[in-house]
Amino acid sequence: MLRGPAVIVGTLCICVASAADAQKLGHPFRFFEGATEMVSTVNLMTKKPYRARTTGQGRIQSDGSLVLIQQVADAGHRPYQRRWHMRQVGPGRYSGTMTEAKGLVTAQEIRGRYRFRFRMKNGVSIEQWLTPLAGGTSARSLIVIRKLGIRVGTSTGIVRKLR
Repeated sequence: MLRGPAVIVGTLCICVASAADAQKLGHPFRFFEGATEMVSTVNLMTKKPYRARTTGQGRIQSDGSLVLIQQVADAGHRPYQRRWHMRQVGPGRYSGTMTEAKGLVTAQEIRGRYRFRFRMKNGVSIEQWLTPLAGGTSARSLIVIRKLGIRVGTSTGIVRKLR
């Protein structure tokens, strides 16, 4: 069973819409201070598409890293909690941990978008592209799910800051 795709639906978004928004925020992690929500549709080869919703509560630590606690509610699955801990490791580069990931989560800013890559404990690999939307309070998410290098699913959705 592919549990991995349900796990990635609420992936962390380090997003700003423009240079002006970046200056207002001071740092991309500011997007996750307070409450966030992601609503998406997950499409897997072996299942009917289903809706997923993830709510998060984030705070920036004194060392500048971000801790984000998410409540994940995927249709047909028991709700569970996910924990992220991310830090900036260079200009436009981020690294950290996530409870379901095996090894490090890496993120990189590429031409105003953010690409996340990580492997799940069940052997699924995840690549997520987050594209900030105008205003700096939301981003479009496209997730590609692979197993043994073969594309087995996608997830598309919107991440938004609630407060």
